[in-house]
Amino acid sequence: MKLPIITADQRLAEQRGVKGVLVGKSGIGKTSQLWTLKATATLFFDLEAGDLAVEGWAGDTIRPRTWQECRDFAVFIGGPNPALRDDQPYSQAHFDAVCARFGEPTDLDKYDTVFVDSITVAGRLCLQWSKGQPQAYSEKTGKPDSRGAYGLMGQEMIAWLTHLQHTRRKNVWFVGILSESLDDFNRRVFSLQIDGSKTGLELPGIVDEVVTLAEVKGDDGVNYRAFVCHTLNTWGYPAKDRSGRLDAIEEPHLGRLMEKIAGPAKPASERLAFARPISASSAGTPAIPESIATQEI
Repeated sequence: MKLPIITADQRLAEQRGVKGVLVGKSGIGKTSQLWTLKATATLFFDLEAGDLAVEGWAGDTIRPRTWQECRDFAVFIGGPNPALRDDQPYSQAHFDAVCARFGEPTDLDKYDTVFVDSITVAGRLCLQWSKGQPQAYSEKTGKPDSRGAYGLMGQEMIAWLTHLQHTRRKNVWFVGILSESLDDFNRRVFSLQIDGSKTGLELPGIVDEVVTLAEVKGDDGVNYRAFVCHTLNTWGYPAKDRSGRLDAIEEPHLGRLMEKIAGPAKPASERLAFARPISASSAGTPAIPESIATQEI
């Protein structure tokens, strides 16, 4: 058996999907992004039952109501993970059992994109399920242990997201509600609204793209909606672009955004900054205030 090396030509020829998170405040139009996607090639993973915004949209929909159904749909979409034991979710045994109920997974080949709305509700279903598991109860007293429940929820959510992220041939977008709060210094802080902290902290490292649909003010003083795509932005919105093809601000059209991500890649010299930072010696040492310089040590 030869070492299974994937050459550069093989890797570049692979069909890869975009895995991303779309966040925004309630009512800004996240679910309505379905209108920008090809209906016949998009599967709407409807967790919120909030499809009034896309009434008349001609695409197909699945509506899981429990965490077990979320896991079943994930393994049906993403296939089995050969590294897992048969008693674990997303294993070959789990996949076979789901296929026996749902039919052939080739039925999903017509879909290029899975639109999951929303990850916030998925977290609630996961937490509800976790509270009923043995890990959510104290071994000593037998009483409910919230730390155990939240710990299990974090593990379950990361496993679910990671499994969908490994669906190489499909685009998978997770929609989430943007939460705004004030820190100890009265500064605005934005984060993904989801129970527990583990999922919100680790999710940006799992997906390729993090995009915030926000209302921004133009130079003419008029507010407009836009996608914020770069980590370094003046508003502090969650954002990330692993492709290197997106501008800091993009038009709020998910279909064209994915076309741009799938377009020709820019050379590394154009999309990465390799310039050496100015050293303290060349920039000059900042002056020390006299009140500090005269203090005794």
